[in-house]
Amino acid sequence: MTATEAEAPEHEIGRDRRRKEDQRLITGRTRWTDNIQIPGMLHLAMVRSPFAHAKILSIDTEAAKQAPNVVDVLTGADLGESQGVNINAWPITPDQVAPVHLPMPSDRVTFAGEIVAVVVARTAAEARDAAELVDVEYEQLPAALDLKEAAAADENGGALAHPDLGTNKSAFWKFDSAEAGTGGNVDEAIEKARGDGIVVEREFRQQRLIPAFMEPRSCVVDPTGEQMTMWSATQIPHILRFALAATTGVPESKIRVIAPDVGGGFGGKLQTTPEEWLVWAIARRLGKPVKYTETRSESLLSAHHGRDQWQKLTLAAEKDGTVTGLKVELLADLGSYVSLVGGGVPVLGAFMFNAIYKFPAYQFNCQTVLTNKTWTDAYRGAGRPEATFGIERMMDELANELGVDPLEVRERNWIKHEEFPFTTVAGLEYDSGNYEAATARAKEAFGYDELRAEQKRRRESGDRVQLGIGVSTFTEMCGLAPSRVLGQLDYGAGGWEYAGVRMLATGKVEVTTGASAHGQGHETAFSQIVADRLGVPFEDVEILHGDTAVAHKGLDTYGSRSLVVGGEALVRAADKVIEKAKPFAAYMLEASEDDLEFSGGTFTVKGTDKGVGLTEISAATFASHDYPEGLEPGIDAEATYDPVNFNYPHGTHLCAIEVDTETGALKIRKYVCCDDVGNIINPLIVAGQVHGGLVQGIAQALWEEAVYDDAGTLVSGSFVDYLLPTTADTINFDVVHTDDPSFATTNTLGTKGVGEAGTIASTPAVVNSVVDALRQFGVDDVVMPCTPERVWRAIHSNDGADPTEEAAAPHFEESARNQDSTEGAGQ
Repeated sequence: MTATEAEAPEHEIGRDRRRKEDQRLITGRTRWTDNIQIPGMLHLAMVRSPFAHAKILSIDTEAAKQAPNVVDVLTGADLGESQGVNINAWPITPDQVAPVHLPMPSDRVTFAGEIVAVVVARTAAEARDAAELVDVEYEQLPAALDLKEAAAADENGGALAHPDLGTNKSAFWKFDSAEAGTGGNVDEAIEKARGDGIVVEREFRQQRLIPAFMEPRSCVVDPTGEQMTMWSATQIPHILRFALAATTGVPESKIRVIAPDVGGGFGGKLQTTPEEWLVWAIARRLGKPVKYTETRSESLLSAHHGRDQWQKLTLAAEKDGTVTGLKVELLADLGSYVSLVGGGVPVLGAFMFNAIYKFPAYQFNCQTVLTNKTWTDAYRGAGRPEATFGIERMMDELANELGVDPLEVRERNWIKHEEFPFTTVAGLEYDSGNYEAATARAKEAFGYDELRAEQKRRRESGDRVQLGIGVSTFTEMCGLAPSRVLGQLDYGAGGWEYAGVRMLATGKVEVTTGASAHGQGHETAFSQIVADRLGVPFEDVEILHGDTAVAHKGLDTYGSRSLVVGGEALVRAADKVIEKAKPFAAYMLEASEDDLEFSGGTFTVKGTDKGVGLTEISAATFASHDYPEGLEPGIDAEATYDPVNFNYPHGTHLCAIEVDTETGALKIRKYVCCDDVGNIINPLIVAGQVHGGLVQGIAQALWEEAVYDDAGTLVSGSFVDYLLPTTADTINFDVVHTDDPSFATTNTLGTKGVGEAGTIASTPAVVNSVVDALRQFGVDDVVMPCTPERVWRAIHSNDGADPTEEAAAPHFEESARNQDSTEGAGQ
């Protein structure tokens, strides 16, 4: 046996590989959940409440039952406890107030869109037609809609989302650096700054957003045969299987959950939904396969929403701009129920308000609040975009107070690259980072100094179109995983991930992963990792995921954890394969294991050309005609990986925006981002992730908002009203990288999460650019989304032009007259 370097496949990591999965995904040659057809399958249509809060007086289902091909019409009273209970996996405090979340209540509805009846018919169209015939009599109840008013209901006797609970306050969660021993007393820092320093106080609104994934939610349950099989357009097949088993009494071995190709999620499919519970319950009740696919309007109305916070921030600094403390007071709207992880989303943000800075004192106070609106939960970035927005807006306000460049004040406070690892005032240990390098690279690509000079010229000439330059520097805690940390936060599960590697006799490699893709490119990136580790061709690696019968365990995909946790599990499983193959190689080469080297897929005897390939060993162990005594046939291996820490990608984003001061119209002139995500496995995939994230974050700044009217009706319930960006709105981005990235130390790949970076950093960069353009008009904030109307009103709020609604939103309390007090106004 001989081996040569020429036989080794080309190195894969760092290579631009077109995605394996794209051919089937973009040509429609795949299987979405709604494409699944089973003989005899029935279809569901949901009857939903038009009211935000109402008592159900009666439900007349007789007319619907008489409609063609209707099999049954069911209400909450009909299903009772058999419908299950939607679970909350993250009770952030022991005394958290959380209403029981039945998928279909029988007595009272608590948000517009809640399910009150289900029609079962032979076809989906017949089910929908019959649903129109269900007559529900309601008695409307006072609704808790405004977040601040709902939070104050205990004091002012306002409406309660759930009167039986006696309060709208769900949980209060606090972090204080003085109490935690990670820093000083923030109130003392603020008091001192009021005397001889600078205090900046602002209030910011994180508007409610809708994930708006490309593929609406869909679910099929087949109860026939030896097991219950559920297909669902979900991000979390393993967690869903666990939830079904834990709440219905069906053993996990009898439940198979399949997430076939899933068309996007953004956190919006990180959920166990009432619709899934009802399909499950009715399929079991009737003993027949059942399918439900939501309409787009249903998706916007009832799939969970994201963000929706009020932030009140107080920043203390010395006169030279050195920040001495930050206090955060936050109200978070949970909607009508405490969803799977929604209660914990604001808590994730608690660890990121200090961002890349060396604050010596910090306090975070969060009150979560129940309202009569659609429930909220994770949405791309989950807590971290909200925190980054708050601190990056504050750093710009501090720079304005000082009269210095926004980048300069950041540099005075950020952690220097030689100071890593660095323990923050929030208690996290950042393992690596180089904010100087990322910022320098971004400035260079942006042409920062030239654009500042142009801005100055336009201001001095009184140009109708003013130029604003926005800065956002950021970091985030990625790779949601360290199980011990999640345990400390009372999260209901761990954060590890599983991988398995099977060496097939044909020379192919079959890989199973607990991560479940919904558009990220797992099959390609994971194939590159395995190909390099085992020295096999990229094309010979097949990645299997999204099926609990194939990948028997896992914790799924969210929080930029698939690559940095799931990818490391793959590395460890592959390394086990190599270790298991080593004694076989020694036997086949008639050499000592100590004399072997492994490289490029081949074991060689040191100092000779004798070698044997891993695939040859795999074939030999499959046949097992001749193998060393004491070894078991086969070299397959599994690994489960739980990191010791998060990883911390970071970057600098710069945005130049042109503002027409006569109309309020906005145009992004230039956008540059430099994201340091450590070692990059596939630059094409990273670019795609960044581009998508940028559009999503920019859309929050400029276009998107879930708007409710005074009755609690979602008036942005279609894409006509909910301004989702299209290709016509897409701008050009310059995505650059540092020459010397900071590698993660928590995984052997050195890589960091990238899925949320663009979204986290871009929103404050854009809003900072808008405010920067309007500073000369006395404006120091514009409530998101910064629509032309809001921008125009902000410009004219101080010039006597009598805007009917003042849209600038600077200081709280006495200056709150400039704040949008009506949620959604100005859309």
